[in-house]
Amino acid sequence: MTSIGRKTGVWALMGALLGVLLIAAPLSAQEDLGAAAEDPGLATSEEEAAAVEEPAASTEELASGAGFADVEEDAGFFARLAKSGLVQLFDQGGNFMWPLLACSIIGLAVLIERLVTLFRAKVNVRNLIGRVVEALNKDGIEGAMRVCEETRGPIAAILHAGLLKARQGRAEIERAIETAGAIEMSFLERGLIVLSSIVTIAPLIGFLGTVSGMIRAFNDIAAAEQVNAKIVASGISEALITTATGLIIAIPCQAAYNFFVAQIDRFVIEMEEAASEMIESLGALEGK
Repeated sequence: MTSIGRKTGVWALMGALLGVLLIAAPLSAQEDLGAAAEDPGLATSEEEAAAVEEPAASTEELASGAGFADVEEDAGFFARLAKSGLVQLFDQGGNFMWPLLACSIIGLAVLIERLVTLFRAKVNVRNLIGRVVEALNKDGIEGAMRVCEETRGPIAAILHAGLLKARQGRAEIERAIETAGAIEMSFLERGLIVLSSIVTIAPLIGFLGTVSGMIRAFNDIAAAEQVNAKIVASGISEALITTATGLIIAIPCQAAYNFFVAQIDRFVIEMEEAASEMIESLGALEGK
């Protein structure tokens, strides 16, 4: 065999082997795909591993969340309050929220105290006058004084002051009633000046916080190279929160102040009516 023939035989053998390889490769790939289709667990082992890890992580998160919920349920009122939105708003409002908090506490204390005082001062005037007149007719001045002493409230105190001067004439009775009325009025109006001051001061403190927040916002703008909403958000938030807080405090205090003034005016009318009827009853008793 010549050299040319040998070379031709070698090339032919190499070509045959290459052809076999080219034919066998697609067939093996098809067999692998078929095996994967028949046994998807082998083809998706990595995906399943990732899927197993994700539920495990989510399970841990749920467990930690459940534990956090248990802690919150066991926490006290102040702990829950510290995690509420009110505390966050208070912090965002800045330093001026502290005087506003003081105003709200003082206003609430005065409101409760005045409600209790006016409730205790309330009395059935017609019933009281009827008992006083009946006691005057039956037991005299001493009996009427005992009825007033057994009854609480400013009206009974005024009638008692007038009865103490019953034997000194009409002018002295009226003077004693006027003096006792002034004392009782000052007692009824006690604390109203505090409510009135809070109504005026709380919005002013809120507006001062607004000015402070806007100043801080403009300072942040001046210090920043690029202006965006996040830079001025905290200052504007402080401005709006303090204004809203001041108004939230002032509005209920103003409503309470108006209610108390109306109640005191009603007491004044009832005191005048009771005093007038008692003076007439004393005049009728002296004429007998």
